[in-house]
Amino acid sequence: MTFADPSLTTPPDLIKDGTDASFMQDVVEASKHQPVIVDFWATWCGPCRTLGPALEKAVRAAKGAVKMVKIDVDANPAYAGQLRVQSIPTVYAFVNGQPVDGFQGAVPDSQIKAFIDKLTGGEGVNTDVEQLLSLGEESLTLNDLGGAAQAFAHVLTMEPDNQKAIAGMARVYLAEGDAEQAAQTIAMAPADSTEPTVQAVRAQLSLASAAPSGASAELEARLAADKNDHEARFDLAQALASSGDLKGAVDHLLTIVQADRDWNEQAARKQLLTVFEAAGPNSEVARDGRRRLSSILFS
Repeated sequence: MTFADPSLTTPPDLIKDGTDASFMQDVVEASKHQPVIVDFWATWCGPCRTLGPALEKAVRAAKGAVKMVKIDVDANPAYAGQLRVQSIPTVYAFVNGQPVDGFQGAVPDSQIKAFIDKLTGGEGVNTDVEQLLSLGEESLTLNDLGGAAQAFAHVLTMEPDNQKAIAGMARVYLAEGDAEQAAQTIAMAPADSTEPTVQAVRAQLSLASAAPSGASAELEARLAADKNDHEARFDLAQALASSGDLKGAVDHLLTIVQADRDWNEQAARKQLLTVFEAAGPNSEVARDGRRRLSSILFS
């Protein structure tokens, strides 16, 4: 007779869908025995669809050291309200019946791993790689494209499949105006990647390819004549996004959602999710935009 290797099996309650009614048992009481991660999400939330699978993967990789409970805030608003969840996705970690840590927005796999390692005493992330990635990000912020390329390339010599470094190199090409090379570079990442920086680059390339042919001045003139010309406002938002003015694009798209959220099969809200991805989940544009969108949808 043979027995299954316990390390290869997943406990049936390791990851579960929770409710307001079961919160005390699934989260508060359960966290007195081991850490419990609570993922507050909603079906309409784009970043939630990115973060959820990444969290589940990391929880399974922890091999039972931590549990995860998923709470749909639309169906279960009570504890989300008590914990002052103002935007989603929001994640809390509970230990001994109390929230001890948390974060908002879709974050990279490395940050999820570090979050769980902190709860469970894991070994953490590769410091050298993280420092180089941080250097690359800082160089991009300063428009030091040579320094950014060098940092990201160094990471790829150590970890050829590092998705953040692949995305970083693609962003360097985008900053140089070479969309073709950026597209070839980002293709090195898995097609089903949930890494936010990879998705951001792909969203930026999508925005650039969808830019309307009409001049922005013409679209602005149409809006001046009729502020309810949603088609002109939508096209203007696409033009602004393709030129890098993501905040301006968000403002126009939110104006459409507020006036008529179902216009053109919710095209404005769908485009907002692409712009948020292009800006990056932790950017001010995405955080402020998600907050304002939530305010409109929940009002």
